[in-house]
Order: sequence, then C-alpha cells, then structure tokens
Amino acid sequence: MNRSAHYVGNNTFVVEGTAAVPPGPDQVRIDVAYTGICGTDLHIAHGAMDQRVRVPAVIGHEMSGRIAEMGPGVEGHRVGDPVTVMPLDWCGGCAACLAGHTHICHRLTFIGIDSPGAMQRSWTVPARILVPLPEDLPLTHAALIEPTAVAVHDVRRSRLTAGEHAVVIGAGPVGLLIGTVARATGAEVTVLELDPRRRELATELGLHTVDPATVDVARHVHETTGGAGAAVVFEVSGSAAGVRTATDLLAARGRLVVVAIHPTPREVDLHRVFWRELEVIGVRVYERADYTEAVRLVHAGLVPAARLITRIVPLAEVSEAFRALAAGGEVKILVDCGGAG
Repeated sequence: MNRSAHYVGNNTFVVEGTAAVPPGPDQVRIDVAYTGICGTDLHIAHGAMDQRVRVPAVIGHEMSGRIAEMGPGVEGHRVGDPVTVMPLDWCGGCAACLAGHTHICHRLTFIGIDSPGAMQRSWTVPARILVPLPEDLPLTHAALIEPTAVAVHDVRRSRLTAGEHAVVIGAGPVGLLIGTVARATGAEVTVLELDPRRRELATELGLHTVDPATVDVARHVHETTGGAGAAVVFEVSGSAAGVRTATDLLAARGRLVVVAIHPTPREVDLHRVFWRELEVIGVRVYERADYTEAVRLVHAGLVPAARLITRIVPLAEVSEAFRALAAGGEVKILVDCGGAG
C-alpha cells in the first residue's frame, strides 16, 4: 500500500492510502525517502497554478529515495540503488528539442507539476530521468540536489569565472545556493537581502551580505570592485526593485541573469544595457550536466545541505509543513515520505 499527499485546492492537502503503481516497460518504482518543498510547490498550494495542476494532485520534485522495483527493459540500475530524478519529460520533436535544448522543450512536462510527483511513499517514473547517487550520500542531503542543479545551471549560464565579482539579489533557498555555487567557482560573492534572518544565514554560510535598506548598494559594489562593478548579477528576488537595482550594479559587458519568475512585466533600464553593452540572460531549470555537478557539490560538502535543511516532517504533517514554510523563517523543509527504511 502506498501513502500519498494530495493537493485538493485551497491550500489543503489530504494524506491517504493508495495502490502503488507497478512499473511498466522502461519504468522504475522508487521508495521515496524525502521530498523537499520549494517555492513552486507553495504557489501550487496557494492556488496560483490551479489552471495547470490537475486537482487532486500529488506534487513534489525535489526528492531522494531508492529503487524498489524495475520494469522490463531497464538497464544500468539495480533494486536498492539510491537515486534522485531530473523531473523533465520532453517531446523530442519540437524546435527546442531538435536544437539540443530539451530542458526548455516547447511541450515540456514538468514531473511533479504537470504529472504526479514525489510526495508519496511509492513513485513510478521513467527510468531515463533517474540520477544515480553515491551510496554514502545521506538521503536527506540528496533531496537538495534538484535545487542545487538549478543553481549550477544559473551559474554555468552566467559564464562566471574565478576572480570575478557576482551579486545575488535575494537570499531565499535558491539565492543561497547560487551564492554557494558561485563561491565554489572562485568568484567573490555579495548577497543583497532585506530580511535579517536570511542575511544572518547567508553570513553563517560564509557569504558577504548587505542590507539594501541601509546601504547604498551601487556605491558599495563599485567600491568593492575598484569602481568596475559586478561581472554578474543574479536577480533572484522576483521584485521590481531587484530588476531596477541589477543594471546599476553591473560592470561594462556585465551579465544580468534573470533567475526569479516575474509574473508581470518589469521596467528595465535599457539605456544602461546599451551604454555598457550589458547582457540579459534567461535561465530555466537544468540539464543533465548540471545534475552531475550538483551531485558532486553536495557529496563533497561544498553545498552545506545540513545547514539549509531547517525541518523534517512526516508525510502526515504535510499541511503544517506548507504553512510553516509560507510563514517564513524556514529555508528548506523536507517531507519524510517513509521510504528511507
């Protein structure tokens, strides 16, 4: 018997017993150990994605677990192997796929949003989305590989190199991970954050933090960089103020990386983009290479997973977990789905 958490609308989840789905050809069934709750999951819970999510829905895509059963045709894996998933299912025939950009397929299915996700004890998925894990990597830490892969993709797209200066606007979970990954490249990193609790955590992680409410950020960054400005700014706040600030901080031919999802159009200083030959770079999800690097960073301890996980709750308390995350003060909450043994 499987147990799963179903989003039923209006910020409500129902946990109930369901039948486990046996794996078909080229599929595996995973005993899910832990599933992380992310910002997209919060948007779903708040009803912001009801036109996309089929209610009742099992959501969740940041996960870890072990292979419990394999369907016909699955090779290269064994029952008991620790795994996570890259939760993307692309069509293979659209213009983006044919150009090699399968992660931004025009008809992309995001597993855990557009199809059933990991917030359940037993989860059956295509074998091709599996990502193997080191046997000695704690499954709690492994649940952070998906958001780490987001950060790896963002930093890789930015072309950030050792010795360059990067500014991260926003110190939520993704902003903290971007700052950590950027530092691992050898870059100098400044994090801008209004919330004192988030600033405190960023400082504890060894990142240089600034309160934009009390500091002239543009002046600070230019003084820090000898008057040049930042090579890269990651806009992770999702705010209009963050976008306005970003272009002011960039050096000549600097790169603005738009990480946050902005639901409405924002004003951008295109004169400054022209004057300094700035680049605006969009980033979305990840590619397989980003997962490989994310596994390496988490396994090596370069991403402080244990410090970022602020709470672990049983599946039966998933509604309380969503409320706690929405209330603030938490970084990453994991749901114990029962598959850790």
